[in-house]
Amino acid sequence: MGHANIIDAVRTPRGRGKKDVGALSGIHPGELMAQTLDQLVTRTGINAADLEDVVLGTVAQVNEQGGCIARGSVLASSTIPVEVSAVSLNRFCGSGLQAVNFAAIGVMSGTQSLVIGGGVESMSRVPIGSDGAGMDGNNLVLRQKIFQVGQGISADLIATREGFTREQLDQFALESQLKAEAAQKDNRFSRSLFAVKDPVTGKVVLEADEYPRHGSTIEGLAAIKAAFEKYGAMPVGPNGETSDQLALLRYPEVGAIKHLHSAGNASGIVDGACAVLLASDDYVKAHGLKVRGRIRAMATIAAEPVIMLTAPAPASKRALQKAGMTAKDIDLWEINEAFAAVPLETMRRLEIDPAKVNVNGGAIAFGHPLGATGAMLLNTALDELERRGLQTALITLCIGGGMGIATIIERV
Repeated sequence: MGHANIIDAVRTPRGRGKKDVGALSGIHPGELMAQTLDQLVTRTGINAADLEDVVLGTVAQVNEQGGCIARGSVLASSTIPVEVSAVSLNRFCGSGLQAVNFAAIGVMSGTQSLVIGGGVESMSRVPIGSDGAGMDGNNLVLRQKIFQVGQGISADLIATREGFTREQLDQFALESQLKAEAAQKDNRFSRSLFAVKDPVTGKVVLEADEYPRHGSTIEGLAAIKAAFEKYGAMPVGPNGETSDQLALLRYPEVGAIKHLHSAGNASGIVDGACAVLLASDDYVKAHGLKVRGRIRAMATIAAEPVIMLTAPAPASKRALQKAGMTAKDIDLWEINEAFAAVPLETMRRLEIDPAKVNVNGGAIAFGHPLGATGAMLLNTALDELERRGLQTALITLCIGGGMGIATIIERV
């Protein structure tokens, strides 16, 4: 098979995902994605008519993000002709990376020559859970077989099972904030970021990620109340069981769930979009394009769906095996910080050096625009490989329903 060559990647800044507060909350997600697509086309100088598809991840595919937002974004674009097709997909939090992977598969197989993968989520305009489907699509028959508790309960279950303390979770969160602050002050995202404009007035509304809390302290994080204790006590099961009780039916050995995750050590709610351009070897050669990186391996896998968030480690193992590599061969890791326990558990399972993980901060500091995050992490990893003169990075995310996704990229 041929290579999936990464020509370039661009992203919006992440805006606070709160209506009338976040800088991007006044912009329709289709317009947000359209600006991202336009930036990618303009920066690379490609003939947009050569694009064979635009594959985008979006999780809440309802209301403004429904009706195939990928196609709407292409039509809203000022650089891409109407003849270019598009498709939206949902693999929960892994959607943005899955979109890039599907685009890469099309290129590597020889079926397509030039494809964009990426994602968009406007959590201020289409809040999490807006589709009303939960993890199981409200399938009451399935719910009798497997009752999937909320992800916050799952994260606390992981922390309890692994013996992580609140102090450990808060310390990881503080490091995310400090690394994000250093990266912003050092302008490490300048290559990929662009200034988002109001589509009507043309006025710049956001130039930099606005969610990070510079000046965070361990004392401040410790003072934030645990977020999921009341949810754990809510009766949600078919026979009135609480979320905690349902989780303990599957994991009785932990005894009781310690509720340790808070708004300070879990990912933030934000808006954002990202796009990655992938091209075949023949297209690169024919058009003289400069290649920044390549997709070396991809993998998905699923794990037990009640604990839900433990699949990044096995997904990463599968990708490493496909690439003929081990965890020690990876120079940089991007492990999505959905909850602090997730990267901590993944690092423990794979024996990863923490100094290689999320070196510019993660979703605890920057926020997690669900459908866009995976593509953003790949973008960040590629930029940092170039900045440090390193070779390989592995991007992985936990996913609702117990799934995981991993992609290995190499710098060219």
